[in-house]
Amino acid sequence: MTRRRVLAGAGAALCWPVTAAKAGGLMIEDFTDGEAEAWRYVSDRVMGGVSDGTMQLVRQGADQFARLTGTVSTANNGGFIQMRRALDGALLEQGTGLRLRLRGNGARYFVHLRPSGSLRPWHYFAAEFETSGQWEEIVLPWSRFTAQGGLKATFDPARVTSIGLVAYGADYEALLDVAWVKVE
Repeated sequence: MTRRRVLAGAGAALCWPVTAAKAGGLMIEDFTDGEAEAWRYVSDRVMGGVSDGTMQLVRQGADQFARLTGTVSTANNGGFIQMRRALDGALLEQGTGLRLRLRGNGARYFVHLRPSGSLRPWHYFAAEFETSGQWEEIVLPWSRFTAQGGLKATFDPARVTSIGLVAYGADYEALLDVAWVKVE
């Protein structure tokens, strides 16, 4: 694992596509070394919803990535599908946000970070991003993550215990490919 410091520019308060291919960071996941087994698929069916999907590893040529696909439905108080894994908050504490290489189907998606001590499954910090249909890099500074579901906590990256990449909140077909996730 290579560790390089990346300085965020004045636009760091926003989520934006990054065009430079030389971006550094501390790797959380690149889906190439068996660590992808740490990810699991979860949907609103755990609470009676009707969304349905899957998470799988895909290889296209030399590229390998995770793919989240499915139908998100808000029927029956539902509305999400996600891929989730446990994290060590000490890793996140070393940065100012997340950088992801991904492509989607033009829909809106979310990163959910669950803190230690959260009492309910709907207690997490969320940041949203749009996809364009092309491979791109996005940066989500910690300042973009807001408390959800009545969570009464201040965001502290050292207290994060899991990360979720989520299709959420509307009725739509989800397709999200993720090549890697880094601490920025």
